[in-house]
Amino acid sequence: MAIFFMIFALLAGMALPTQFSVNSQLRTVVGSPIIASAISFTVGAISLILISFFAKGSLVKKEWLEAPWWMWTGGLLGAFYVLATTILMPRIGVAATVGYVLAGQVIVSIIIDHFGLIGTTMHTLNIPRLLGALLVIVGVFVVQKF
Repeated sequence: MAIFFMIFALLAGMALPTQFSVNSQLRTVVGSPIIASAISFTVGAISLILISFFAKGSLVKKEWLEAPWWMWTGGLLGAFYVLATTILMPRIGVAATVGYVLAGQVIVSIIIDHFGLIGTTMHTLNIPRLLGALLVIVGVFVVQKF
């Protein structure tokens, strides 16, 4: 099962630079990174709604209304992410965009893990984890420079 999840994660990672490129091209057709991002989100939302009809459970549940406000911000964060990459990719390139996004993900992931934020299990910062994060960040600068 672990191999399945590793392959699934790799495929998800491979989808990101492809999405950046697709959204960047859509941006040139529609003339706006905001409209391109909105189209991307709309197509994704419709797809997920259709898939949810075939998934287990009800489409709407009462518990949703009882969730804390901050749990509803995932879509806003996703919209920011898609908009940012749609703007950045044609300006700094796919590799640099992915690199900076990855560096940001590693930095915040380590902070979230270390403090157990947002309901996650704590994973204390240690030298190997810090070294790994620094290697990713150095790699981003190397990719950007060359």
